[in-house]
Amino acid sequence: MNVLIAVDGSAFGTKALDYVLARPAMFGQAALTLIHVAQPLPPRAAAAVGAEIVAAQYAHEHDDALREARGRLAAAGRTAREVVKVGHPGSLVAEEAEAGGYDAVVMGSHGHGALAGLLLGSTVSKVLAGCRTPVLVVR
Repeated sequence: MNVLIAVDGSAFGTKALDYVLARPAMFGQAALTLIHVAQPLPPRAAAAVGAEIVAAQYAHEHDDALREARGRLAAAGRTAREVVKVGHPGSLVAEEAEAGGYDAVVMGSHGHGALAGLLLGSTVSKVLAGCRTPVLVVR
């Protein structure tokens, strides 16, 4: 089994990873991949500071978001491949799920409710709509 776990540095992403780690009968033999997607900087801001600073900012953001997940994996004696991208999280998680041939996507839900999801859209909704891979949403 090949599992993609979306992490964003929040408690919701941590809950998704913890769910996987706490279920060795289901995920114990699975190959794990963590994905973090950074929101892009506004184009004018990125142009003003330059490509080198933008790249450093994205690297810092990815590292911050993945730090706790790395620690939890190490404590559980597990390893995971890491995928980092810049763009819209919902679209890019869905694309990675499809392109990477994953058997499942596990992600946390921020729990904003149906009305907020309907009005604002959500990363989970975009992933559900954008891929055929089964998605497990942890609340």
